[in-house]
Amino acid sequence: MISVSNLAFSYSPASSIAFPDFSIGRGQHFLLLGESGSGKTTLLHLIGGLLRNYSGMINVDNVELSTLTESALDKFRGKHIGFVFQRNHLIDALSVEKNLMLSTYLAGLPANKQKVSEILVSVGLTDKRSHNVTELSQGQAQRIAIARALMNNPSILLADEPTSALDDKNCEIVIKLLLDAAGANNSTLVVATHDH
Repeated sequence: MISVSNLAFSYSPASSIAFPDFSIGRGQHFLLLGESGSGKTTLLHLIGGLLRNYSGMINVDNVELSTLTESALDKFRGKHIGFVFQRNHLIDALSVEKNLMLSTYLAGLPANKQKVSEILVSVGLTDKRSHNVTELSQGQAQRIAIARALMNNPSILLADEPTSALDDKNCEIVIKLLLDAAGANNSTLVVATHDH
């Protein structure tokens, strides 16, 4: 599902990061554990096609990312990759439902209110459907961010420090939710964290 070889990326001529070769099969779980600044987020962004101009090879779902144009990469990402960012990037002006629907819209997929209902049940937040995201607690907002990442049934789920701002109870909820969601979709799950 994911294969990386001879991968290196530079933010500037003086700042280059080289990554070890690895591959992850479909449905497998992979943990990137390391201290802040070690390149975990950079690697997730490379695998997800958010960073370009790398050297080496990143093959995702049998597609070499460097061969895709920007628009083709956007469509590929929208249909195959679900992101859970460290900051949830929910849009404050939209309701929970519209934040979830935005995911399918941006991927060029038809609106699916039934999928919204199913996803909200899976994250335990059906009562928040029409709420503005500014009314959510931090733990609820992170669960909605995970729900958004799952809207298009991604074959790959990338989670960057998904529990860093959560208390222990919400941390356990979010980890279980990620594992259950990956299992239900047979998605490859890659989690980056510094939290043992």
